[in-house]
Amino acid sequence: MLAHNVCITVFCKPEDDVGLITEKLLFLVPLDPKKEKIELKRTNAIGFNEKKIIILEVYLEKESHTNLFLNNLTKNLTDEQKLLIKKQADSRLDDELNFFLRFDKSKLINEGRLWLTDKGDCFHIKIKIAAFPHKREAALKIIEKIFS
Repeated sequence: MLAHNVCITVFCKPEDDVGLITEKLLFLVPLDPKKEKIELKRTNAIGFNEKKIIILEVYLEKESHTNLFLNNLTKNLTDEQKLLIKKQADSRLDDELNFFLRFDKSKLINEGRLWLTDKGDCFHIKIKIAAFPHKREAALKIIEKIFS
């Protein structure tokens, strides 16, 4: 087991095509949500300047689902992106062994490419690393393994 769970979220502004963003969210999770009983959670919220936004979220906790997600993720990253993730692994890992990645929303929507970003409009990914013992060093070894 590499990850206990994975949470993917993305914010949709009023001018966004929610259907297209949903499609790209499901591109990250190559499973049939209905068949696999995976909920695509949709939450209405108020963003900056009182703008209405929709938050889309997928939460994976079955080992087969998290492994499939991780395999799909690494398959869709360039070698340079994987190298960058490994270099930044320590700063992307919190004390609870959650590993955070952000991918540029417009690049994924317009170019079908996963591109790391540190800001702005993006797909947020939180991976709860399954490290035994529950220590930072063990988690970093797993992250190295995932992105190698």
